[in-house]
Amino acid sequence: MRDIAVFSGSAHPELASEICDHLGAPLSPTRVQRFANDCLEVQLQANCRERDVFLIQPLVPPVQEHLVELLLMLDAARGASAGRTTVVMPHFAYARSDKKDAPRISIGAKLVADLLKSAGAGRVLALTMHSPQVHGFFSIPVDHLHALHELATHFQRYDLSNTVVVSPDLGNAKEAAAFARILGTPVAAGAKQRFADDKVTISAVIGDVAGRDVIVLDDEIAKGSTVLELLDRLREQKVRSIRIACTHGLFAAGALKRLGDQPDVLEIVCTNSVPIAVEKRVPKLEVLSIAPALAEAMRRIHNGESVSTLFHA
Repeated sequence: MRDIAVFSGSAHPELASEICDHLGAPLSPTRVQRFANDCLEVQLQANCRERDVFLIQPLVPPVQEHLVELLLMLDAARGASAGRTTVVMPHFAYARSDKKDAPRISIGAKLVADLLKSAGAGRVLALTMHSPQVHGFFSIPVDHLHALHELATHFQRYDLSNTVVVSPDLGNAKEAAAFARILGTPVAAGAKQRFADDKVTISAVIGDVAGRDVIVLDDEIAKGSTVLELLDRLREQKVRSIRIACTHGLFAAGALKRLGDQPDVLEIVCTNSVPIAVEKRVPKLEVLSIAPALAEAMRRIHNGESVSTLFHA
């Protein structure tokens, strides 16, 4: 991997290190310090001139801190005469702010997309953004990957003859249908209404789930309110077993413990797109690595090869 420079912000250095191991390229050091007035300063501590620079930084809590850090990294790479700068963003938290559903609010995803470009991003490599339309908010190329194959490989070790994939809502039904096609199973979805960030109602499950083994698939789990509501509807249908899968395991406000405490939940599966503290983990949790897929995508971007053919569902 000649003429490539990979840097990590402070959001998820473990993932960045694993990506570089698969890429066969060193992880170049980044220095982040805070001045007395609380401002951040970022220094990329390796040569960037005319090189293909990759900056790895998921937007995870504290999101605003990591966003500003990423913007400073981009500006530093541009100031160091980088040949091309690609943001590797395994989790884009602002993707949920994708529409104006109330008066006088900002469409945060579009604003952040513009900020990344203004700071110097030439390309974005993202993973399972919450809303597909967010891809169109960027005026620079975006390679939008998913983790369906990694999740499917995990579940293919089970007997899936009586299994159905269930999406918690119709918004995620397309991804759930693609996942079900990979597994060779039917798909169902919940009829959801959201009243607040942590208040949802699922009135019914659309599809045949009675007596079936269920895999609940969502793009991300934050507080877990939607999944817990869905579990109640699935119990009413007397499903045989429940497993939960998602790409981004944010698990805020004790969500992982609440889900793990559900006696009929056999397993909770997510990827390492966001860091999960050791003290938060529960015995039912299985974390799959997305590093090999991201590394291969980065290699193909660097070599000018197709990325979409590699990650086509």
